[in-house]
Amino acid sequence: MEYLSSIIMSEFLGQAVWIWLAFLAAVVALLAFDLGVVNRNDHEIGVAESLRLSAFYIIIGLSFSAVIWHLYNNDSPTASIDSQLLAVTGPERAWTAVQLYLTGFAVEKTLALDNVFVISMVFAYLAIPRKYQHRVLFWGIIGVIVLRAIMIGLGATLVSQFSWTLYIFAAFLIFTGVMMWRKGSDEEDMSQNRILLWLKRRMNVTPQLHGNKFRVRLPDPHTGKLRTFGTPLLLALIFVEIVDLVFAIDSVPAIFAITSDAYIVYTSNIFAILGLRALFFALAAMVERFRYLKYALALTLIFIGSKIFLGDFFPGGKFPSEWSLGITLGLIASGIVYSLWKTRGHQGAGA
Repeated sequence: MEYLSSIIMSEFLGQAVWIWLAFLAAVVALLAFDLGVVNRNDHEIGVAESLRLSAFYIIIGLSFSAVIWHLYNNDSPTASIDSQLLAVTGPERAWTAVQLYLTGFAVEKTLALDNVFVISMVFAYLAIPRKYQHRVLFWGIIGVIVLRAIMIGLGATLVSQFSWTLYIFAAFLIFTGVMMWRKGSDEEDMSQNRILLWLKRRMNVTPQLHGNKFRVRLPDPHTGKLRTFGTPLLLALIFVEIVDLVFAIDSVPAIFAITSDAYIVYTSNIFAILGLRALFFALAAMVERFRYLKYALALTLIFIGSKIFLGDFFPGGKFPSEWSLGITLGLIASGIVYSLWKTRGHQGAGA
């Protein structure tokens, strides 16, 4: 018992193990509430319900900044903490941590919107009914939580051991932002998507759905023997996981360019992604209204990457966190407003 207590109280990536476990327990509780209460039965999620659920998750994500304040206002461990946080103490340190968390939350939330557009296209291409889309997204989020934990753990280790890694992340973000700007709002033809084509060649997938099942046992058309086949739901789920891996290559360096504190990085990532599933159904119904948001995302990535290099010209070698938060929110808000104004004559699909 004493050994277990020492493990729980020990430090892991800048915070006590029990603090990490408490956060994961809260996430599990939210997922259990989502699947076991709110979406216990398969049903179509309309725009109104989607917006209510999304508002619920956004409020929780923003409210978690109070937890961040409490943790960083006290003498918590400092092994893996950002130099911006090491340079200050008390309330100033807490406020800096909150600014970094909110900046990360806003960036990850906005980058996740790009994910929504791709997922909505694959659902349409595979003819996944709306009442089953939540099931795919729910199980997809489980994989995302594990995947992001692994990638953030590796990123935190790299940054703590080799600080110059941040400059590689920054250069990659600038390059990604430029490429995203050049691509603009061009839509992808999902019938030519290389990931989907590769999966179809290597998976035995039924041509039609079988309720909400991911796998079914059916006679082999050649031998007549029973064998396991994947359904279009499984194909969609695997595609969602691969898409998140691709998007994580952008989003994980983006959040580390904001802060190298692993706890802030992971919590802001997960809270941004948890609400994405709820917001999906509202955004998918009016995806055309946000077709110009990618330009704002491109500028945001370029800015976040650039501030790593610009930080060398500021005291302490870091771009001010309050400036970063303000500019990031300004870019995102401008992109949303411009996109809605530019497409004001377009009628989104109903739900």
